[in-house]
Amino acid sequence: MSDLMESRRDKLELLRNKGIDPFGARFETSATIKDLLGNFREGSRATIAGRIMAKRKHGKSVFSDMRAESAKIQIYVKSDFTGEEAFELFNTCIDIGDIIGVSGELFKTRTGEPTLKAESFVMLSKSLKPLPEKWHGLKDVETRYRHRYIDLIANHEIREVFKKRSSIIKQIRSILDSKGYLEVETPMMHSIAGGAAGKPFRTHHDALDMDLYLRIAPELYLKRLLVGGFERVYEINKSFRNEGISTRHNPEFTMLEVYTAYGDCRTTMDLTKEIICETAKRVLGSETFIYQGHTIDLSRWEVISFAEVMEKNYGIKPGDDEKVWIDKLKTKGVEIEGKNISRTQVANIIADLIEPKSNHPVFVVDIFTVLCPLAKTKKDNPLLTDRFELFLGGMEIANAYSELNDPLEQRKRLLEQNGKKIDEDFINALEHGMPPAGGLGIGIDRLVMLLTDSPSIRDVILFPQLRKEID
Repeated sequence: MSDLMESRRDKLELLRNKGIDPFGARFETSATIKDLLGNFREGSRATIAGRIMAKRKHGKSVFSDMRAESAKIQIYVKSDFTGEEAFELFNTCIDIGDIIGVSGELFKTRTGEPTLKAESFVMLSKSLKPLPEKWHGLKDVETRYRHRYIDLIANHEIREVFKKRSSIIKQIRSILDSKGYLEVETPMMHSIAGGAAGKPFRTHHDALDMDLYLRIAPELYLKRLLVGGFERVYEINKSFRNEGISTRHNPEFTMLEVYTAYGDCRTTMDLTKEIICETAKRVLGSETFIYQGHTIDLSRWEVISFAEVMEKNYGIKPGDDEKVWIDKLKTKGVEIEGKNISRTQVANIIADLIEPKSNHPVFVVDIFTVLCPLAKTKKDNPLLTDRFELFLGGMEIANAYSELNDPLEQRKRLLEQNGKKIDEDFINALEHGMPPAGGLGIGIDRLVMLLTDSPSIRDVILFPQLRKEID
């Protein structure tokens, strides 16, 4: 145990010996620090609570900084106001990191700083571990992600990122609710993994003695709701993929999925524009913002053809099989490891090659049917789907298509993709009739990255998945 930690435990015992509970109880405040500063009135009385972030001794008085949420106020402690015993207790037993409640009178110092003259204080939580050195500029990313609570104490701007994340989700809900969409919840454990390409997490339910999968996507359940008569539904959902971790991928992530009966890919394209533009305006106050040093402009939206890019740049046509794709990519100097590579892996390689890097939104359309088992094909070309992927800031942000509602074609496509194991209940639902529909998925984490100028997905997830900590 370090000397600092041992010292704090000694102070803990001292408090207890004096009959003081170091971990306090309910404490009624008269205002938050933020509200107090916003409506500051010299001479008025206040009772506040927060964490001590600094202590400065000046003879027989102590100045401390107290922080709660995003606001900070100075506390002035002097024996003339608290009494000798209480002052000595504050001077010797209160450390940086401790949480206390304080009551007193508000005033401003000669330099004009808002200050609370402490007349009494209550111990609410003794901090047994000191904040990291230079807590005000905690930079080590491993510490920040692994011990997010320290990150939130130390870095005011990080708290603002997560407040903005909450606001973004709130605004998305508001937009969809105002358009008559119903928010729903669907199962997170599926008996058959489906709804998207990806490797699932597997678990086992003991009482039912059956294997289950954490959902890859909620798509198939949301489509069942269309069959059941709900015409506009959405879910802000947690989904899971047992795949790699990177600055853009976390095994557990948040998606928005929206389904519009009697709509199509064009419907969802318009809806996507509205959601992203309106959210940016409400949260940032503008459709133009900076992401990682680049100006992002939401006033211009572009459409490019995947099929045209693939044929022009790599000679790949939608009717070619994976072996032809690989051969043509290698001919163009694209490095591909291994002999047995899945269609999904090839698609990911291709996506990286053509991923638009422009500073405005780009819809990529005309995506090969073999890559889209749940999308309708284009009427004039069955090798291409009525689908788009939206790229913004160098990332895929959204994916949408005209939903395939032909149960016979859907069964055929799923068998081609998954073999014998398909979701028969989903096919059964389609056989009862699903209206034509447009389906949309937006990556909430990536959208938050964009609107908070965050370089990594781990910066916008409170507790991202990390490797085991090495002892």
